[in-house]
Amino acid sequence: MRGMVHAMMRGFALSLASALAAAAFAAQPAHAQQARAGERADFVLIDKSERTLWVYQGGRVIRSYSGLQYGDRPLGHKRFQGDERTPEGRYTITYGNEQSSFYLSLHIDYPNAQDRAYARARGRSPGGLIFLHGQPNGLPFDERVPGDWTDGCIALSNAEIAELWSLVPDGTPIEIRP
Repeated sequence: MRGMVHAMMRGFALSLASALAAAAFAAQPAHAQQARAGERADFVLIDKSERTLWVYQGGRVIRSYSGLQYGDRPLGHKRFQGDERTPEGRYTITYGNEQSSFYLSLHIDYPNAQDRAYARARGRSPGGLIFLHGQPNGLPFDERVPGDWTDGCIALSNAEIAELWSLVPDGTPIEIRP
């Protein structure tokens, strides 16, 4: 009997130690990769149909991210405020926002003159405030909202946007293809 109790206690102790080790490992914050010395984006390309973003420096791809998330209506070019579409065309990443409702965000200067003219001719607003951003604040760092969920923005994982943030300076051109 005494041997059986000892074996049960040892099994419990091993299980407890394993659980504590796993909890300690899981509690460590995830760290995103940062730009390496000399890396700096000079162009960003997104292919909406492939759900992929490529970061270029000097005509060479230095990073790519797949599994992008868009607005609830991902097909087609954003035309109006509230249409939940992601713009298509050439724009500029104008600034980064650390105080976003999402884990970091990079502003895309949608709407351009053509977008404003199209909406104005139809008596509508083209909308705005389009960003590349991470997941909603309050969500665990490594989790993602499933599916397409933004109001027209482009969402990445938090680790991906942190890395992109370190690579992309203000003024970087971005092309979003259908």
